[in-house]
Amino acid sequence: MPSPVQGHVVSVAVGRDAVRQARQAVAARFGEVGVAPGSAFADAVQLVVSELVVNVLRHAPRSPVAVVGMTVGAGQLVVSVADTEPRLPDLAPDAMRAGLQLVAELAAQYDGDIDAEPARDHDGKVVLVRFRMPSQAT
Repeated sequence: MPSPVQGHVVSVAVGRDAVRQARQAVAARFGEVGVAPGSAFADAVQLVVSELVVNVLRHAPRSPVAVVGMTVGAGQLVVSVADTEPRLPDLAPDAMRAGLQLVAELAAQYDGDIDAEPARDHDGKVVLVRFRMPSQAT
């Protein structure tokens, strides 16, 4: 029987405190989704959230909020960050800037990947980062 899917979403105002608020919101849900707080995996997830929210600040400054999601199910944790900028990032390995390269490398450490797609419920996009959940979330 597959594990149930759990999801958490928080909207943070685009501005000076966005990164801190997004990190705190994600960290507050770690216990509920099976991520050991203070683990290397938790650190990787928080760094990914930081980098994706920084990208919203840099590349979608007109977006009033960044919508940060964390979903776990079927042995995967997916972090998503949505904004109102419709232009998708170029995720080709030789086209990514340092922040997205770091995100891709962190995802790959946990047999995951990075993707981007148009938002389904609003104008804009969603960047998705998938991780395979470590057996002990270390």
